[in-house]
Amino acid sequence: MKVRDGILIALFAVAMALAPVGVPVGAEASLPHDEPLSELRIGYQKGGPLLILKSSGELDRRLGTLGVPVRWAEFPSGPPLLEALNAGALEVGVAGNAATVIAQAAADSPLVYLAVSVPNPHGDAILVPKDSPIRTLADLKGKTIAFTRGSNAQYFLIRALQHAHIDLGEVRQAGLSPTDARAAFESGSVDAWIIWDPFYADAQLNLGARVLIDGTGLVDDSVFYVSTRSAADKHRQILQIVVDEIEKTERWMQAHPYDAARQLAEATSLPLNIWQTALSRHSYGVKAVDQKAIDSQQSIADTFFSLGLLPAKENVASAIWPEAAK
Repeated sequence: MKVRDGILIALFAVAMALAPVGVPVGAEASLPHDEPLSELRIGYQKGGPLLILKSSGELDRRLGTLGVPVRWAEFPSGPPLLEALNAGALEVGVAGNAATVIAQAAADSPLVYLAVSVPNPHGDAILVPKDSPIRTLADLKGKTIAFTRGSNAQYFLIRALQHAHIDLGEVRQAGLSPTDARAAFESGSVDAWIIWDPFYADAQLNLGARVLIDGTGLVDDSVFYVSTRSAADKHRQILQIVVDEIEKTERWMQAHPYDAARQLAEATSLPLNIWQTALSRHSYGVKAVDQKAIDSQQSIADTFFSLGLLPAKENVASAIWPEAAK
């Protein structure tokens, strides 16, 4: 094991030790086809059905009756979550399509795809200050653009510049976490910011950010629910329960948008109106990883490889969990 991987596992073990744990209730149910699992470690981000699922306690209760406690860990974005998954610190996580492509390309990556959300191109955007002279994508030439490296935002940048016939080298790239990018955007240190909800809604409502363009026609902005090969081989029934609960949560969110926004507001430091704005443009639904999703991922992988952002060609289909392709 690499020293860095060991550090990651130690750090996230501490984080997850502080998270609520589902306590087994001693029910008679069992998982006859799964190997024993002492706990299920799930990584989530700020927002989405996994945060609702954590807050509701439904998955903790369901797996608790099977003697499997759940430990939850929050991550600021997909790349560090997937680093933890690749390092063996998680069994389940969620991240955007570009981040999962990069994680899959890592040496000896154990990543497998469990399920995919329906495309949500309205959920991310290129933002500029309200009084910015930038009016079109062509105006980005020579400007400083903030985004999170290894995330959907990086792929969005590539696609937007291609659409405007601008080379990557003709803009200044500021690879920043969402929190650092917000600060840079507010201070005027960057000219534009590529970001997703709820950070996108926060910037609109609290910073007066103007939308230059959202992802429509450029990126799908799907998110993938992922696991490891070991977990997929040994704990198929548990993973299916997780996917089932995610699907149920998505349906509940779609039917109860105000309640979903309220739960998300209570679970985070963000106010209700930010979540209402974010959910108003959210595309609901989780589905099997179909050929369309695979082709979309492969296109991202091929683009990244052509730009030297991946070390080798990648076969996305090789990482699809058989259950996910049903």
